[in-house]
Amino acid sequence: MKLKLLVAALVVLPLCAQAQPKTAPKATKADAQKIVKLISGDQAKLKVYCEMGKLSDEAQAAEAKKDTKKVEELSKKIEEMGGQLGPEYAAFMDGLDSVDPNSQAAKDIDTEMGALDKLCAK
Repeated sequence: MKLKLLVAALVVLPLCAQAQPKTAPKATKADAQKIVKLISGDQAKLKVYCEMGKLSDEAQAAEAKKDTKKVEELSKKIEEMGGQLGPEYAAFMDGLDSVDPNSQAAKDIDTEMGALDKLCAK
């Protein structure tokens, strides 16, 4: 599910980008570590994060089937739920848009976010 977070960002962020200019600083490994600590320390936030991962799976399946309506519907739900994770999470997600998915930074972020994914698997 680590990549699911990034995929969710790629699905949701273009929808958000229409409404607001890009001003967020690039997300870093340290940012990911802060987000992991923030979410893993709050059971309600962890539950929301895990549910977002499930919706991300559904969005990926809909994307594969070229079901644009379903992707948009799920993306909206994911975006709304992301708001429950706080402004730090929103800023982090905005910053992911500036990270090259093939870069070492993306791999580092993916590794850090894997800690949350492991908690969701329990």
